Amino acid sequence: MDIMGHDDRRWKKVFATVKSIGPKLIPFLKTFCIYFVLWLPTSNPSWISALVKCLPVLSLAFFVLAHGFSLGTFPPYSRKILSGLLFSALGDVFLTWGDQGFFIHGMLMFGISHILYSWAFGFRPLRLGLALSILVLGAVYYVAVYSYLQGPMVYALVGYVLVLGAMSWRAIARAGVSRYNQSWSHGCTVAGAVIFVASDLILSIDRFCFALPYARAIVMSSYYIAQMLITLSIVEHSDQDSLWKRN
Repeated sequence: MDIMGHDDRRWKKVFATVKSIGPKLIPFLKTFCIYFVLWLPTSNPSWISALVKCLPVLSLAFFVLAHGFSLGTFPPYSRKILSGLLFSALGDVFLTWGDQGFFIHGMLMFGISHILYSWAFGFRPLRLGLALSILVLGAVYYVAVYSYLQGPMVYALVGYVLVLGAMSWRAIARAGVSRYNQSWSHGCTVAGAVIFVASDLILSIDRFCFALPYARAIVMSSYYIAQMLITLSIVEHSDQDSLWKRN
């Protein structure tokens, strides 16, 4: 009976959380749909197309702010996630003109975003074995695409692979903290990081190696979903659970 009561309380908490965050996600869901309905061509970039591309991520930034205001608190974790979203939006702007020479600028903005996410996720427990595994996978990927790279991209991609790998390492490493195993926010960060890596992998293969069918639709849908999942991790996060404070 105690187990049944615990499960009931858990489900009630989940439903209450969904009811609380649902309205705040409506702007994201609407702008997500707008992007795919309009499907503006990338061959003729404009500030309109840049805005349409940025709106879903900016809506997630609004979600972070609205959630903080509703609770009357804005902890460091939420501030770092918010900053990461804003740098991601800047990255989207630069990538809108990626074919006009701003692709590396976009990579830099997303690199900063990943650093901020990694900082938010914390650095304990380290789980160095996991870090080494991700580093090896990143090295294999880089070697596979190296022959397709030219100019500054040879060096820029090294840095980006490192910060993207670090972000995924820190997100997955949170599974080592038992208290987070009880929270769906941990699952959000892990799923968001893994989907983000997959999205960037598809993007890089399509851009540097060979064209993939439906690449843009797959990349953008997975990218927005990854950002949404990472953003949702703020809902059950609290200062007491900040991983960087743990031993």
